[in-house]
Amino acid sequence: MDYTYRYTSQRAPVFARNVVATSHPLAAQAGLDMLRRGGNAVDAAVATAMALTVLEPTSNGIGADNFALIWIGGGLHGLNASGRAPRALTRERYAGMDRIPYYGWDGVTTPGAVSGWVALAREFGRLPMTTLAEPAIGYARGGAVLPPEIAYYWSRAANAFKSDQFDDWSKTFTAAGRPPRVGEPFRLPHHADTLQAIAETEGRAFYEGDLALRIEQAAIEGRGDLRAEDLAAHTADWVRPISFEYHGWRLHEIPPNGQGLVALIALGILSQFDMKSLDPDGAESLHLSIEAMKLAFADGHRHIADADAMRVSVASLLDEDYLASRARLIDRSRAQNFSHGQPKQGGTVLLCAADAEGTMISLIQSNYTGFGSGIVVPGTGIALHNRGCCFSLEAGHANEIAPGKRPYHTIIPGFVTRDDGGIEKPVMAFGVMGGFMQPQGHAQVLMRMADHDMNPQSALDAPRWQVESDLKVSIEPGFAPGVYEQLRAFGHDLTLHERRNAAFGRGQVICRLDDGYCAGSDLRSDGQAVGY
Repeated sequence: MDYTYRYTSQRAPVFARNVVATSHPLAAQAGLDMLRRGGNAVDAAVATAMALTVLEPTSNGIGADNFALIWIGGGLHGLNASGRAPRALTRERYAGMDRIPYYGWDGVTTPGAVSGWVALAREFGRLPMTTLAEPAIGYARGGAVLPPEIAYYWSRAANAFKSDQFDDWSKTFTAAGRPPRVGEPFRLPHHADTLQAIAETEGRAFYEGDLALRIEQAAIEGRGDLRAEDLAAHTADWVRPISFEYHGWRLHEIPPNGQGLVALIALGILSQFDMKSLDPDGAESLHLSIEAMKLAFADGHRHIADADAMRVSVASLLDEDYLASRARLIDRSRAQNFSHGQPKQGGTVLLCAADAEGTMISLIQSNYTGFGSGIVVPGTGIALHNRGCCFSLEAGHANEIAPGKRPYHTIIPGFVTRDDGGIEKPVMAFGVMGGFMQPQGHAQVLMRMADHDMNPQSALDAPRWQVESDLKVSIEPGFAPGVYEQLRAFGHDLTLHERRNAAFGRGQVICRLDDGYCAGSDLRSDGQAVGY
């Protein structure tokens, strides 16, 4: 692994035997505290995830969903803690709409994040949930000082939620009529009470008790469809990860309804080209990668849905002959429109943790669009996500909205293994958060490490691109001027951003060494990797 600094950075790689990396420094330290108190990486991840609902509510919350990939005991485990559409939902609710509204009750599905924390702690953790919740409750009651990136998104949300419809959001997340500013403390006392009830009952208060009844009451008053019976019926599911081997690095993803399949398809298409021989910052490499990602999204948006509604198998989409046929559609000198759809906005947190015993985890958690639906259950701090907005309203589509169904899900944790003499060994827990940027970020970070031996921090620091609709591509500064000119000559409709920013994803990486780990944290967020 090359440990030189290849790109301008605000971070340095962290080397330690116990590591946590995420987008808020205090949340990372909450996880590290669990490791020091005798917990393992899973305990660290759950504590970090709970703390992030308080410290970074701009991207996740108690009413979120989450997914995880965990390496423990010599094997990889997947957890899908995403919720389903309410049972009372009717297709008529969306009559006359061409898309599901982001704000309000129309996009609210059953929140799954709490069930994910409980499942992880019960199956693989060592510490009680009351201990894991302590940092989050402490910051909610005692306050935390706001960092710059989160302050920006908090302020933007306050402008979006000005109407009386979002009065409970304003009561919870603003003070004296405005959001907190950089360097100011903020407190979320209702979060503290809710997290304490969740911890003391191992989630029962949320799915079966008083909190479930309060969520139902809020839905009834707001003409939403979510009911206590939806919460009581919810389960987090242990799933078998899907994977593809790219140049000796096997990338594992959560299966549909997650969009990790898009990253695997893109890498499968790119495996048909000699990407190692190309400059990772050169126009030819970028062009091939962009075109492969368009094709992968075309497949993803056509086929990915709730596992029970999938009509085309994952195996068939990762079939070598099929991937080769997709690769043949790429013109090495011309950008094309593969009808890959219009990416949607997103807002997500990702964390990774690893301990000296070899347990590693990648966990991702999200309210979808920032604070989510804008609906906050009165007196609880529960900001309900709007994951249902990723359903399709196209009649007959595999991902068409329906009661009891899970939607296409943008959030994807990542994990990498390598074959060592017939034994699969863990290599890396990682992820790049941010709506439809996520599979694009997975592919870009992995290729830089697998093909060009970059260390985790350099792979995260590198400038990125993001496929949009038609021939549109957003791209960061940092590439040579001639690269942008060549991409435009290929026909790409480029939008060059002024700086590297969260629109291009915010990643975390923990890579295993012979004795310990090397970790990186994205400069596009306020976070850090910490260890001992």
